[in-house]
Amino acid sequence: MGTPTTYNVAVPRLVSNPPNPWATRHVEWLEAPPPVQVEVYEECAKSILARNDSPDVPFRFSLNPYRGCQHACAYCYARPTHQYLGFGAGTDFDSKIVVKTNAAELLRRALAKRSWRREWIAFSGVTDCYQPLEASYGITRACLEVCREFRNPVGIITKSALVRRDVDVLLALDRVADVQVILSIPFADDATGRAIEPAASAPTTRFETLRLLSDAGLRTCVALAPLIPGLNDSQVPEILERARAAGARSAFMILLRLPAEVRPVFEERLRARFPDRADKVLNALDEMRAPQGAGRSTFGERMRGRGARWESVRQLFELTCRKLGLESMREDEADPFTPQSRPVPSAQLDLFK
Repeated sequence: MGTPTTYNVAVPRLVSNPPNPWATRHVEWLEAPPPVQVEVYEECAKSILARNDSPDVPFRFSLNPYRGCQHACAYCYARPTHQYLGFGAGTDFDSKIVVKTNAAELLRRALAKRSWRREWIAFSGVTDCYQPLEASYGITRACLEVCREFRNPVGIITKSALVRRDVDVLLALDRVADVQVILSIPFADDATGRAIEPAASAPTTRFETLRLLSDAGLRTCVALAPLIPGLNDSQVPEILERARAAGARSAFMILLRLPAEVRPVFEERLRARFPDRADKVLNALDEMRAPQGAGRSTFGERMRGRGARWESVRQLFELTCRKLGLESMREDEADPFTPQSRPVPSAQLDLFK
């Protein structure tokens, strides 16, 4: 995703008494508290919009209110970014969370510049903008309100039901700019989801969230990401069927990639929870990622699978989408943040010139 951007003015400050998300009025959208003690660090960031120059990423600008993620997904590609802070990519990533307290102020400053062209902003390009601490800090909501003020289009990708809290501001933004909400749902059953994504909203809850957002009139998409052969490839039709029934208009699928620091975290969790399937999963993944294996990082290749098994899964995905009337996006062409089949308000026509 390009050269890492340094955001710190100073070392993040450890908060001795951080807010408790499970003591807020938004607790109804949160799962049970994680079993680990979470440390919260606050920082005054230097900038908030990250510019991406990777050909594999379908947006130029992303906004990440938090660093690290309480969802603790074993496969998270963002884990190595925590090492820039001097933390580890394993349990530190899940339990040492950095909060950018001045994110909304920085965003307002950025969007007010005459050079800003109201380009799409992805919430978030790295960690989940609706992880549990958002229930207390409200930084994502504050940033969305800034985008509404400046009529700036937004794409959100999340695994959290907490996005329901912000339906009002999302609808207000959607009236003046374009909004899409993507729910990442790689598993059809709650048990597998909980094993690999222990602190994210359960898949059942995510489907319910997808329905609520769709019924409210927001454009929604389901991301079957990541696809993990031997673990969720057989669930592809069910995930797409349930997403379509919940009102999703489009879908995309991305094969799991395991950068060097991520593979041991994923493999440890996989062997602990699915010991009889672990070797088959890892071998199938390396086969689909040949010749470099599951950590393949070459631009233009990172999102693509190879071989007969991958083609079989991809064709199943495409055929199911076609059958259901879901717009499908190939892993090497996915552009989920481009407005599709909807009127464009005259105030934002210059966005697409």
